[in-house]
Amino acid sequence: MHTAILVIDVQQGLCEGPDAAHDCPGTIERINAVTHRARVAGVPVFFIQHESNAGYLEHCSREWQLATGLQVQAGDRRIRKTTPDAFLRTGLHEALQTLGVKDLVVCGMHTEFCVDTTTRKALALGYPVVLVADAHTSAGNAAISAQQVIAHHNATLTNISSFGPRVMAVAHQELCFGD
Repeated sequence: MHTAILVIDVQQGLCEGPDAAHDCPGTIERINAVTHRARVAGVPVFFIQHESNAGYLEHCSREWQLATGLQVQAGDRRIRKTTPDAFLRTGLHEALQTLGVKDLVVCGMHTEFCVDTTTRKALALGYPVVLVADAHTSAGNAAISAQQVIAHHNATLTNISSFGPRVMAVAHQELCFGD
């Protein structure tokens, strides 16, 4: 299998409180559907977890844990990161190379930070990316709503051509593995 799934920062602290990401339950449900189909097809699943040294998202804190409702299996892999880039100072690229991964499926939180940065880095490293158009989310910001952030990134990331590999935005139910 030449594909892997990256589930980025779907962590409890990003799913609760006044700054919770948009539609966490629905996003998690769609991610679960994607990862289930991937596992059935033998596609490796990587859960990426952002962490800080102290305070919010501190390693092993309740907020750092993967979000309630997210379905994780024993064979899934985990990668800890400290920047928006899941490749920077982590073993992600090496793990993907060891598995012979040639392309990635990306979903998760926060669209405009870690999903965006990791997707762009994946392109720079030569990985074509399928962005699960309805399985990444944001809390939005003072300028635009979460829905606008999501739509903007679905449009913007798919228009990047300078890296060579491209991004395709595909709805979760349209993803096929092993075909």
